[in-house]
Order: sequence, then structure tokens, then C-alpha cells
Amino acid sequence: MSPRGETLTAAGQAATRPATAGPAPDDPAPDDPARAGSRTDGTRSRRRRRWAPYLFVGPAGLLFLAFSLVPVVIAVALSFQDTATLGDGAWVGADNYATMLGDPLLRTALLNTLVFTVGTVPTAMAIGLALAVALNRPLPGRGLLRALFFVPMVAAGVVVGVIMSWIFNPDYGVANNALRAVGLDGLPWLTSPRTAMVTLVLVVVWTRIGFCMIIYLGALQSVPSELREAAAIDGASRWQRFRRLTVPLLAPTTSILLILNVVFSLQAFDVIYVMTGGGPGFSTTVLIQYVFRSAFADARMGYAAALGLLLVLILLVFTLLRQRATTKAEELL
Repeated sequence: MSPRGETLTAAGQAATRPATAGPAPDDPAPDDPARAGSRTDGTRSRRRRRWAPYLFVGPAGLLFLAFSLVPVVIAVALSFQDTATLGDGAWVGADNYATMLGDPLLRTALLNTLVFTVGTVPTAMAIGLALAVALNRPLPGRGLLRALFFVPMVAAGVVVGVIMSWIFNPDYGVANNALRAVGLDGLPWLTSPRTAMVTLVLVVVWTRIGFCMIIYLGALQSVPSELREAAAIDGASRWQRFRRLTVPLLAPTTSILLILNVVFSLQAFDVIYVMTGGGPGFSTTVLIQYVFRSAFADARMGYAAALGLLLVLILLVFTLLRQRATTKAEELL
């Protein structure tokens, strides 16, 4: 082959051979500090994203640890000791729990707790439902009426207790003055074992009907109006529509409200403490009141810790029931 042919052949092979792309003038070299800095920034960004949730949850977790978990652990340790309010205690094992089994005052406190719960929960829910049905209709001043019924719920329990102690005072209270004004004798509202618990139930129901009303109002407004209209067209009366349509649709809300109100009643302390202090005698001493009395009046901190764990166990049962009721309500929606 002539030199010219060899030259053309070499040129053709060079043209068909894939060219190796070299680094672009603007691309950083593998060991360029700019690329290394970019990798470092990306690592920091990923690290921040990974730790961000813990930074947000951290304060709440510390508060839960300091004011919920640690006190429970300390209470468990104290429940196995015989100790006063201050000072070191002696280890007594399960003696505090054995004392609970034969404590007549504990049985009285549990019975009072049952009476108080049965008296407050159904009454507050029934009145709250009635108010919700009444205020769900277009009425003049409906928003103001809703606010007035809800105000007692947001008032502090100590404030409510002080005001109600003045109203139900047997000597100069508003309640007895009103009875005397119509020719009736005054009642020993807070000084008689027969009427003290009834008075407390009335006060707690008054503070709680606003909460039940608001919850039922939200549930009533979620009931489709087409169902009511269809029932009315079929000839159902207003009471039949309420009993056979509205009440079944409110069943999930009623279940949640029932458990919430039971938990509220088990935790009721401030109103009882301010108005009666658990008296007269032990007629209004509920379980949480008995825990307080054992710890700070009788100086039996170990026994009070055991009683507190009993209360925690009861509250835990109702909390689990509330969670189950909430789950069922979400499934029905």
C-alpha cells in the first residue's frame, strides 16, 4: 500500500475510534476542595435532618421523664416502705398492700368514688346532650349561650370551689337565702353527710355539662341532614328521629365521653378539697382525697404511695378503654 493509502487508513481508524471525554474546563477535579466542601455540607444536612425530630421531642420527653415516669418509679419504691413525709423509711415489703385489703376507710373511699362517679357522669352527659340538641338549632344568641354554658369548664377548680362554698354556706349562702325567701327552711348543704355528696355532684355536673355539650355539638353537626330529611319524609316524628337516628349515630361519641368523664371523676380533687376537705367525717372522701390525707395528714407516705398506685391502675384501665373506644370511633367514620 502506498504511503498515501496508509495515511488515509490511519485517519479513518482514528475517526471511528471513540473519543475519550476529558474533564470539562468548568468541572472540578476529583481532589477539588469545592467538591469536598459540598460533600461535607450534604453530610451535615443529613445529620441535622436525622436529629431534628429528637430536638423537637426532647423537651416534652424530659418533662414526661421528670414529672411522670420518675415520680411513678419513686412511688413504687415508697410503696414498699414505712416512711413519713420527711426522712428515710424502713423496708416493709408488701405490708402496705396487705393493709389496703383490710382498710375500712379505703372501702369507704372506693364507695364514695363510685357514688360520685355514678352521680356526675350520666347526669352531665344527659344534660350536655340535651343542651347540644337545643343549641344546634338556629336560635337568637346561640353563640353566646354556648359560651355561657362552657365557661364553668374553663374556670379553675379552686375558684369554683370557693364560689360554691359561699353559695351553699348554711348561714349566709345564696342558696339558703333563696329558700328562706320562698318560705322554706335552709339545708345543711356542706355540713351534713346526707347532703354534702349531693352538693358536690351538683357542682361538678355544672362545671362539666359545657364540655359534654361542645363534644355532642360537634358530633351532631357531622350527622348528614339528608338522613333527617328522609326520616321526616317517611313520617318519623321528631322524637323518633332523635331516638332511632341521632342517638345510634352518636354512639361512638358517647363511648368516648363516658370514659373521659369517668377519668375526670376519678381525678376530681380540687373542688372536693376546697368545699368539704373530704368531710363531714369521711362522707365525701374519694380515693384521690384519701391518698392526699394519708400522705400529708396522717404522715403515711408509704401507704399513700400504695394507694396512689391503685388509683393509677384504675386510671390506666379506663385509659385503655378510652383508646379502644377512640379506635372504634375512627373505624366507623
